[in-house]
Amino acid sequence: MSGTDTPREGWRPAFRGWRARRPFVGGLLLTLGGMWILLTEKASLKVVIHIGMQGLVGYLLPVVMVLCGLLTLFSPSQRLFYSILGVLCSLGSWVTSNLGGFMVGLLLGVVGSCLAFGWLPDQEPRVSRRKRRKAARATTQGFGDGAGEPA
Repeated sequence: MSGTDTPREGWRPAFRGWRARRPFVGGLLLTLGGMWILLTEKASLKVVIHIGMQGLVGYLLPVVMVLCGLLTLFSPSQRLFYSILGVLCSLGSWVTSNLGGFMVGLLLGVVGSCLAFGWLPDQEPRVSRRKRRKAARATTQGFGDGAGEPA
């Protein structure tokens, strides 16, 4: 951090603001799941083309997963479509891509798609249970100082 940066300036608060306006964790997990499945593919492209459609689908589904994850991050208004397509590709990778990247990529894709599907924009931040209790105690103590007792 340089001497001219203040806590309110810089790339970190800007990134936090950008991340808060989109299903960041869901898109990231979906992208990582697709990348993991692609990394577990061992066949060369010549073998895949020789095998035919089944081999090509083994590479196509993880690529679609990566694209859905990235599009979820950069276009959150369409997150429902991308998350449904992502979960279908994740489940399809069970058959086509080494059991979904040895289950790791499949689970990352399914969990990421579910998180992206369940993300709701425009919600107020949740208040922790501790803060709610503290606020409740403050309001009850304010009324319990004798002002509300019958005469």
